[in-house]
Order: sequence, then structure tokens, then C-alpha cells
Amino acid sequence: MSEPHVVGVVGSLRDQSYTRVGIERALAAAEELGATTELLDLREFDLPVFDADHREAGDAVEFADSIHAADSILLGTPVYHGSYSGVLKNALDYCGFDEFEHKTVGLLAVAGGGFPITALEHLRSVCRALNCWVIPHQAAIPNAHNHIADGRITDADIEDRVTTLGEEAVQYANIEPDPACFESTENIGADD
Repeated sequence: MSEPHVVGVVGSLRDQSYTRVGIERALAAAEELGATTELLDLREFDLPVFDADHREAGDAVEFADSIHAADSILLGTPVYHGSYSGVLKNALDYCGFDEFEHKTVGLLAVAGGGFPITALEHLRSVCRALNCWVIPHQAAIPNAHNHIADGRITDADIEDRVTTLGEEAVQYANIEPDPACFESTENIGADD
């Protein structure tokens, strides 16, 4: 069996994004275990606001193809108003079961404040609706401005959590899929 391919999605458009630092560190940990990796920086994709009548707008096909090619997907987001970013939501809307079903997904959230957990819960629900296998371990970086400097994580405990996320994306990349969960059987996608 070939080494798994791990894709990391940066759900932030900021030039000095703490989310990017976290995803880059998790991908580096995946590479250290022999995985091939790809960083999908949403700043580099033309993804107009999703319109179900125009699913192939801009770089939508390229983005969806990169997700589809992954064995494991790391989703990283800043916390905005207690949830994940709109830019990540928009990118995910261009994908569906073809890209996500039975994939292993790891979650990372970065907060300016001290409570990034709800964003992770919201992303976990989205991934369950797409019938993904979401890694139980998740990484949170609270008060990011205190724990990231010069493009690296400075807190050893946080770095360990982020590194573990990348390692588990490799370890569980080819986990046997569970039967479809209730949420996924009720998800009809953007057919309205």
C-alpha cells in the first residue's frame, strides 16, 4: 500500500494567519511519518460565493479534485463568532460526498480568545453529514497571539496537540469506514 496523501485546508485569508501556521505544522508531522502532503491555501483559489447552479465556477473543480485525491483531510479554521470561517464554509460547499465520504478528517481551530471549541463542534457536524471519519483528537490553539510567533508554535503542549493531529491523519488514513451515520443519510446536499 502506498503512503497516504494528506491535504490541509487553510480556512483563513489573512497574510499572517495563525491557522496556516497550525496546518503547516500538522502537515509537517504527517510528512515525518512518510505521507505526501498538499497545502490548500484558500487565498490561492478563486471560489466565488457558492451557487448550486454554478458548481464549476472559478477554481471549484481544481479544489474539489484536490480534496477527492486525499486519503486524509485536515481542516483548519480561525474562530469567527463562535464558529468556523465563512471562507471555509464556502469552500466546503463546493464539495460533497464524492470528495469527503469515507475520508479521514482532522480538525484544527485557532482563536484570538480562549474558547475555540464550538468551531470544532460545528465542523465535526458538517463532516458527519458528509459521512467522514473524524479523528477523535482535535487541535485547538486558544489565545493564538500568545502561542505563535515568527511562523511557529511556541507553546510545547499546543505544538504536541497539532503534531498529534498530523500524525493521526496518517495513522488513520485508511481506516475501515463505518456504516453511514444518520446525519449523512439525511443529507441531500445542495439540491434545493
